[in-house]
Amino acid sequence: MSRIGIFVSSVQKEFATERKAIRDFINNDPLLNRFFVVFLFEDVPVKSSSAEEVYLNEVRKCTLYVALIGAEYGFEDNDGISPTEREYDLATELKKSRFIFVKDILAKDRHSKMTALLKRIESQLVRRKFAETTELTAGIYASLVQYLLETKNIHTGPFDATACQNSSLEDISEEKVVWFLQRARNMRQFALSNETPVADVLSHLNLFDGDQPNHAAILLFGKLPQRFLISSEIKCMHFHGNEVGKPIPSYQIFKGTVFDLVDQAVDFVLSKLNRKIGTRANGPVVSEEYDIPPEVVSEAIINAVAHRDYSSNASVQVMLFADRLEVLNPGNLPNTLTLSQLRKPHASVPRNPLIADPLFLTKYIEKAGTGTVDMINRCRNAGMKLPQYTVDGAFFMTTIWRNTGGITGGATGGATSGATSGAILTVRQQEIINMIHQNNRISYREIARMLDINGSAVIKQISTLKRLGAIERIGGNHGYWKVLNSGASGLSE
Repeated sequence: MSRIGIFVSSVQKEFATERKAIRDFINNDPLLNRFFVVFLFEDVPVKSSSAEEVYLNEVRKCTLYVALIGAEYGFEDNDGISPTEREYDLATELKKSRFIFVKDILAKDRHSKMTALLKRIESQLVRRKFAETTELTAGIYASLVQYLLETKNIHTGPFDATACQNSSLEDISEEKVVWFLQRARNMRQFALSNETPVADVLSHLNLFDGDQPNHAAILLFGKLPQRFLISSEIKCMHFHGNEVGKPIPSYQIFKGTVFDLVDQAVDFVLSKLNRKIGTRANGPVVSEEYDIPPEVVSEAIINAVAHRDYSSNASVQVMLFADRLEVLNPGNLPNTLTLSQLRKPHASVPRNPLIADPLFLTKYIEKAGTGTVDMINRCRNAGMKLPQYTVDGAFFMTTIWRNTGGITGGATGGATSGATSGAILTVRQQEIINMIHQNNRISYREIARMLDINGSAVIKQISTLKRLGAIERIGGNHGYWKVLNSGASGLSE
């Protein structure tokens, strides 16, 4: 089967990074790579033909036309017309399928001729806005999947993009959408305001399949995601030895959105790790050291949640042993990635792009393709054995070895001596206790929002307060906080 040609039109210099990202994304995606091939003018070998003749000929040959509209209008020919406008006019004349993506910038920053072209485009087509490259690739992904469905090249879309059966907009939590908007605006200068209607947010993030929320929408913002996707829960286990054994000393099954799952699983692991509390020798804040860096724990769990196969009946499993942490998720590596490539910078090949984009916008994940390398570097800098990545049947597993030398307490020795050792609460920890006094059912998200810090920082502070004996959680996910010792040892300035 011959692949469908995609012509990418834009001011080449302005969108050099985005053009390459589109090509690499499609080439590395297992589904899209089967059906599409991307043409970029910069990939064409030098020819005797004029540049205009080459690019217009490629527009004629392509099936799909993708335009990126930004600030610049580009080089103008003798008639004052840029290549981008010439390409668009020819694609329109030839009735090509056209997808338009507009960079979200101030109107005053856009060239007057590009503004005029954009107005003409808007009178003919629906266009999508994007601010970050991840938003662009997610939009491209959704558009191409929809094209494949409409042309019956595929009869069902990728799992995250297909409608979640029996769901409706009523199953989406407005509170969770508002939290997302606030965090995405703070972390990535996300374009939509906090007052944007829920339906508009989902539409912007490509989270509808027709008029129905898709699986990604439910997993990201659902009131009860596991009502529709039972196996999307996370199972967390803690064993005192180095092997699986019964009875399991600590076993929790966490439910909620992908954000909830990550926060709860990370908190579970950090609460069981050994920890060493330092002094205030280098500043007012008491330092602490875990036997696995918290950032490594977070990265391993986020990767499992973001890249798992949600069509599988299996769940993500997080197992903490005396010597290691194992994180397993259903699903193998994409065909375009190998285990060895995970140990060096590599192209991002998200299994669930519509889930990965909001995780990026909220800064749960950083630059694509760097997570596994970052884990390796952090472990190396901590003097630890390097993480292992393996594929076991239908599961991908990350193994992180604990650095137990010189660190006691936590999972094996209890919460060290906590408040009885004279540990001093920091100002931030006292602020959290004050919030709990005012609202003992306050969530991690609410604390993060009120303190203007990220979720992992809140988890770290809560874990510290629990180990110091200052607070405890009563009743699990639907329970409440209880203040036990709000700082008898004093308060650090």
